[in-house]
Amino acid sequence: MSHAMSAPQPQDGLRRNGVAALVARSAARSPHKTALVYGSARYSYRELDQSISRAASALYDQGLRPGERVAILSHNNDAFVILYFALARLGAISVPVNFMLTAPEVAYIVDHCAAAGLIVEEKLLGVAEDALALMRTPVALRGVIRRQAAPVPPGWQDVAAWLRYAGAMPPAAAVGEADPIQIMYTSGTEARPKGATLSSANLMTQYVSCMIDGEMSCEDIEVHALPLYHCAQLHVFLSPGLYLGATNILLPAADPALILASIERERATKFFAPPTVWIALLRHPQFERCELSSLVKGYYGASVMPTEIVRELHARLPRLRLFNCYGQTEMAPLVSVLKPADQLRKLGCAGRPVVNVETRVVDEDDEPVPAGIIGEIVHRGPQVMLGYWNDPEKSAAAFRGGWFHSGDLGVFDEEGYLRVIDRKKDMIKTAGENVASREVEDVLYQHPAVAEAAVFGLPHALWIEAVTAAVVLRPQASATAEALIGFCRERLAGYKTPKQVVLIERLPKNASGKILKRELRAQLAVDPKPGSGPT
Repeated sequence: MSHAMSAPQPQDGLRRNGVAALVARSAARSPHKTALVYGSARYSYRELDQSISRAASALYDQGLRPGERVAILSHNNDAFVILYFALARLGAISVPVNFMLTAPEVAYIVDHCAAAGLIVEEKLLGVAEDALALMRTPVALRGVIRRQAAPVPPGWQDVAAWLRYAGAMPPAAAVGEADPIQIMYTSGTEARPKGATLSSANLMTQYVSCMIDGEMSCEDIEVHALPLYHCAQLHVFLSPGLYLGATNILLPAADPALILASIERERATKFFAPPTVWIALLRHPQFERCELSSLVKGYYGASVMPTEIVRELHARLPRLRLFNCYGQTEMAPLVSVLKPADQLRKLGCAGRPVVNVETRVVDEDDEPVPAGIIGEIVHRGPQVMLGYWNDPEKSAAAFRGGWFHSGDLGVFDEEGYLRVIDRKKDMIKTAGENVASREVEDVLYQHPAVAEAAVFGLPHALWIEAVTAAVVLRPQASATAEALIGFCRERLAGYKTPKQVVLIERLPKNASGKILKRELRAQLAVDPKPGSGPT
């Protein structure tokens, strides 16, 4: 796939509907309305728009140009939001990076997209410096998001100065709506992350799907607690909220006490979280003490919400209407929604495809299968990504037959509701994050005592799926489950590290030698072995 920018046409500005102008349009409609709240900072739409313009001007005067990539490694904060839209306004390509990754993992992403810039939150500077030392190519533009009064480290610039910059606005970027504007790296089912490349057209169309099928409104007051590096919080909730002109309360992390206090203080009407966070809210001692009656729309995704939790939410928050959201990064990301009226009637379903997505379930020959038959879930429509960054082979494989192949197995029922059955290639979803089993297995195989390893997910009360490893040791070798978990923790992000390692004599295999992970799941779910390590 080509990443060249489209040649500008004289009439392009007449029809422009990209991410670059999203906040500016809301500012024109509602200049004095509160757009974003972060800690003690409160931005009206006019103030947010002005901050975005100042940051874009600063980056342009630093030499950043349309089409260049800038990685952002940061927890949630107001600077993250401003920089994301400033990069879009400049025509640059933002690359959000998971802040839980290790230095080698960060280095791979920044290297792979050949980033011209790296913006880092100060508490992650150590990881960033270690990543830069491992990279093949230098990164010239380096910015640090600071919250303390400590000096700016050598070689870095203070992002706060960009947000106060008084330079002239750069010329309008010659960026078409079909040009790349963001790369979201996803582990998917491979050992190495892939860069799902999204355009303004992908995202703006997806925002419309969110607003229609998620029943969103300019009157919403939403608490955003999940990480902005993840497409769900950034593109299903925060950006549509800013598009509509809603009020957005940004939290640094998904802390239950902070979430509950924010809902009460701001009279929030809307909140999204994976089931693990909803469960944590219900179990928190402040839940009963907080006034939460303003909360009328609740969204969840990444995992199936347990039946008893849906019932408990209905009982304890009787005004709350629940929506189950299913999607994939490559789809920008929302694919289907299970509406409030169907929560118990169709519990466990991913709902129906959203307005701008067409979904099928197909067999091995890519032919559609009838209702009730399991097959691979495929999609098409204007939300489908441009492709994987600099990976034409994987792009072609994903797009074969004119459909995006999700790698998920699913089934439609007679009413057209989609149920996701499994990941086609053993991807694990733990607390809303994707973990490729092969990546964890590759690390385990680096241990000198490991002969064979199989990694898979097991049901877990907190994580929904816990990363689990079954390991066969080499003859005469010894290692404890705890030691193997520690070995992984040194080399992988925390959420990828196995919560449990089970030492067994042999792995079940079929006649061709393929490891039968389904048998391991079934066996260990009911009969965990000794030496399994902590959960």
